[in-house]
Amino acid sequence: MAVTSPDTTSPTTAGEYPGENPRDKAPQFVLPLVVRIEKAEPPARTDALETAARAVLTLLSDERSLPGADGEDGAWARAVRDWQDARIRKVVRRARGAEWRKASGLPGITVPGERAEVRVFPPVPLDGWPKELVKLQVSGTDLDDAGPPPAPDASVPVLWLNPELEMSAGKAMAQAGHGAQLAWWELDGAARDAWRAAGFALAVRTAEPARWAALTTSGLPVVRDAGFTEIAPGSCTVVADHPALRGRSYDL
Repeated sequence: MAVTSPDTTSPTTAGEYPGENPRDKAPQFVLPLVVRIEKAEPPARTDALETAARAVLTLLSDERSLPGADGEDGAWARAVRDWQDARIRKVVRRARGAEWRKASGLPGITVPGERAEVRVFPPVPLDGWPKELVKLQVSGTDLDDAGPPPAPDASVPVLWLNPELEMSAGKAMAQAGHGAQLAWWELDGAARDAWRAAGFALAVRTAEPARWAALTTSGLPVVRDAGFTEIAPGSCTVVADHPALRGRSYDL
């Protein structure tokens, strides 16, 4: 399966593929994410990326996003379904102060990190953003870490970033969200329940070049980008390394 931009030919890849795609014929939706960046205390980059990925998982697993067992869909289920039937776009915008308070008043879920806060909203039409969000800036999401993040725990899912690509924090947040979503789609019910019970624990790290080469051929879910912004079309951006998916093989 694919993401923002998915490729429907493979259950393990996602990306904003250029050229013809059957999903382009469907109405296009986008998943809005808003990161809180106050001037005095901006979040660390890795914290923001990890929080964005967990925000995507939180929305996907929320009962409002799911079909009802009794045939009564959750309030957001139709929007989520329409979004996933098209290219699975995510856009990250930034807010502070009054902007953040207005965004927080819209239906959505705020997910906290160590210091980061990301609010995720149900999908909206590509050209139908709420007025409280459409005015928010996409640029200005440049964030830094105080130092190299520690090595991730081997038992925790890791979203590995391509070491050869330079992405703004906003772009990388969207890509981390894609990777988390691909892993979620690949998991069975028991593995999903366990991940949810663990608070969607995960890490986002930049892979060493040698490791990246191995990861992209490992059979794990890979995010590929269509090149709409910042990077070249077809670039591999993230590999979703979930312990429950390691060692599995796929028919591609």
